[in-house]
Amino acid sequence: MKIFIGFLRGLWILSPFWRGWVGLLIVVNGVVPLFFLARQESRVVLAVFVIGAMLQMIIFRAKGFVRLLGIGHVLWIPMLVWLWPRSVAAGLDSSFGVWLAAVLVADLVSLLIDAADVVRYALGERQPSLTMEDV
Repeated sequence: MKIFIGFLRGLWILSPFWRGWVGLLIVVNGVVPLFFLARQESRVVLAVFVIGAMLQMIIFRAKGFVRLLGIGHVLWIPMLVWLWPRSVAAGLDSSFGVWLAAVLVADLVSLLIDAADVVRYALGERQPSLTMEDV
């Protein structure tokens, strides 16, 4: 629990933009699926979100807020491939279809940011912006 609280505090310390972006990802992947739990897509998105968050907690505990945190979203890649045809079939004329489209857009943008961050980490940008001791 201490790691989770530290992670949330770290998010709060970061810039308002990143707080807002992460908040949007939490709402789209972790809150809205609760309204569609009868649908398999919602359960998959929620499960992948929880697994990704756990991966990020492990990385945060070991290294702090580093560019490597994007690895926590790696399971979004197969999830988005799986969701794409389901989103097309659902269309945009229902709240479920709009939510699926929001997941696709938000998570794809996040994956692009994550890919750039992981490359930058691999190229040597490994200094954490925050560690557990900072929060």
